[in-house]
Amino acid sequence: MKQFACGDVVPSCGRTFTAPTEDDILVAVAGHARDDHGLTDIPASLVDQVRAAIRPA
Repeated sequence: MKQFACGDVVPSCGRTFTAPTEDDILVAVAGHARDDHGLTDIPASLVDQVRAAIRPA
């Protein structure tokens, strides 16, 4: 299992994600970024930051 805390990238956000794979985390985070942060186009640099912050759960 993998885990990501959005607050590691967006300090004001308390949302966390847990999923079996890194790819599953990225899909969930993309939806969260769109729905909760208003990001319709997610830059590659942000994806890199998310990947770097994913940890074993």
